[in-house]
Amino acid sequence: MAELCSSMPTAGGLYYASAVLAPEGWGFVPHCGILGLALLTLDSPLASWFVGWSNFCGFVTGPCSVNYALASMLITCGMIQNPDYEPKTWHTYLVLLLLLIINGVITMQSTWFIGWVNKIGTVWNVVVIIIFVIWFPVGSINSPKTNNSHDVWTQFENGTEWPIGWATIMGFLTSIWTMSGYDAPFHLSEECSNANISGPRAIVMTAQLGLYMGFAIILVIVYCVKDITDVVAGQYGQPFGSLCLQVLGKDAGLAMFGLNIVAQFFVGVGCTITASRVIFAYSRDGAIVGSRYWKQIHPKTGTPVYATWGVLFVSALLGLLMFASPVAIGAVFSLGAIAQYTAFTTPTALKLFFDKGRFKPGPWNLGRWSKFSGAVAVGWWLLIVPALCFPAVKGKDLNPLTMNWTALIYGGTMLIALVYYAVSARKWFKGPRINVEYTHDGAEVLEGRMPQESAAEHEKAQFQGKRD
Repeated sequence: MAELCSSMPTAGGLYYASAVLAPEGWGFVPHCGILGLALLTLDSPLASWFVGWSNFCGFVTGPCSVNYALASMLITCGMIQNPDYEPKTWHTYLVLLLLLIINGVITMQSTWFIGWVNKIGTVWNVVVIIIFVIWFPVGSINSPKTNNSHDVWTQFENGTEWPIGWATIMGFLTSIWTMSGYDAPFHLSEECSNANISGPRAIVMTAQLGLYMGFAIILVIVYCVKDITDVVAGQYGQPFGSLCLQVLGKDAGLAMFGLNIVAQFFVGVGCTITASRVIFAYSRDGAIVGSRYWKQIHPKTGTPVYATWGVLFVSALLGLLMFASPVAIGAVFSLGAIAQYTAFTTPTALKLFFDKGRFKPGPWNLGRWSKFSGAVAVGWWLLIVPALCFPAVKGKDLNPLTMNWTALIYGGTMLIALVYYAVSARKWFKGPRINVEYTHDGAEVLEGRMPQESAAEHEKAQFQGKRD
């Protein structure tokens, strides 16, 4: 992804890259009727349409899932402080709405202000991780303070009804959801200088920091936790809060929990920023209903204010799933992971299998390792997507409340998007507006440039499609 960003640093990101890398001359077969949907193949507009909608699904769930987790953490604080408090689902939803509003107020501000918020959030998250890694083993109230290495590395508790190997693969949802924002620098590349270097650097640093710091966090947890069942299914219903209390006690545990709540808030702000830029980029090409509003830039802040509030409104609607069941709202987490990784992998697969000189490496590239890296990425997608669609239980325990509805929600959404393309959008959607001229030395921004047609022709086609 960093390699793609260096070559094509635009706000459209993966959506833009897919249009560039898709083979020419492939497309919808109109005379096949309904069965023609099965013959949709990735021409340039359809490739960008598919990736755009998949990325859209992933990003619009981000503010919801992150702030839902944060709302649950705040409710847990209330339960710890007041043992008589019995939270209701609508309590969590109201807290979620408040957090979404605060996110909106922050992310609708100027790029300068948002930049400083992100800097503060980044520093805060790193500091909290360092505090956590040191404080947990040192401040543990248990005896012994840490578990012995034999138990840590040889004992496994399977919380599913599947074999331990497959259950472990299913457990990757936690890390995938946490680290699903790799392409955020890609979407912000039009708002930073030296984008074909700084964007890829940010993507690579995100992955590296996630690897090293994430592994340190996991090691601390497995060495310090004493009762996994109590953490996962404890009285508070929030695993990390239960973990802090179990290891550090009430006062110190609540303090550690509070530091993480602030860190989680900054993560929610970052998700909202990136999601709004994704909606803005797609709306410039009329790919989303209501594009005329979402693509507008506020004259004072210079940011896509309407897109920001549009994303948060969708997140508020998704939050209503919590009234259905915990499994239903949990599908938002899996949906975000699958949608994101599908969007991540599609341009990589196009580059791997169909690149015939379309890809022009930027100043940051993998050289001879490019194809190997792409093959690993595609293989990983083939393994992890089915795993994320499996329910935790099977047999007689499987019912509508325990079923994993991720495949239906994501598949249904993408099917609607493809039907819309087949029926209407293929007549007027011409793919993303090209604003980058590719060279082997990098990319230079050229306003209004598009392949094969002028900007005026592009606008005319979009308008004609909407009128039809």
